[in-house]
Amino acid sequence: MPKVIIVSTSAPELAGFKTGLWLEECAAPYYKFKEAGCEVEIASPAGGPVPLDAGSLGEAFLTDSCKKFLFDPEAMGMLSHTTKLSAADVSAADAIFFCGGHGTCVDFIDDASVKSAIETLYGAGKVVAAVCHGPTCLPQCTKPGTDEPLVKDLVVTGFTDTEEEAVQLTGKVPFLLEQKLKEQGGKFERADDWNPKVCVDGKLITGQNPQSSEACAEAVIKILSA
Repeated sequence: MPKVIIVSTSAPELAGFKTGLWLEECAAPYYKFKEAGCEVEIASPAGGPVPLDAGSLGEAFLTDSCKKFLFDPEAMGMLSHTTKLSAADVSAADAIFFCGGHGTCVDFIDDASVKSAIETLYGAGKVVAAVCHGPTCLPQCTKPGTDEPLVKDLVVTGFTDTEEEAVQLTGKVPFLLEQKLKEQGGKFERADDWNPKVCVDGKLITGQNPQSSEACAEAVIKILSA
């Protein structure tokens, strides 16, 4: 049974803006992995309860997966008692999946446990996946045995600069994700705003936005099933 660690943010706000996890980006992959027969663990940088971005609970964004998750005692129990990432047995995982929400812009960057988990798994030939703002975790990482950015020469995507502008948080984020990945030599691809887009380059899988989370999880499952 393949093991997947889903990593959520622990941060409830970004520069005074109340945020947290964008629920759909955890809920949809969680059920995709469960349905595929994977063992799933939910972790976060701080461990313990995960703050939910209230916006993700709005009627327009509360998908069937979200509703199922909110009323699923096992799932909500895991989200309320996440493993601290630095204490997780990352080496036992076959894949790691970083969900989004603007909280990631606080605690997925310059975080030793996040960096170590990604570099350990990627270096071992395991799957590293991230969706929406989840790829905020990638710029701090380097290719195995080098000082080169992990994303250099790899096809990647993530929350676009125009999507950030649309949600009016360009001035709050520490960096624009699209711009940063391009600066590091990533071959950034995108769909139109709010349309699904997933990039797979070897064992690195990235998704552009909330609309991409299911397809991003499916891409992980495809590799684990190969």
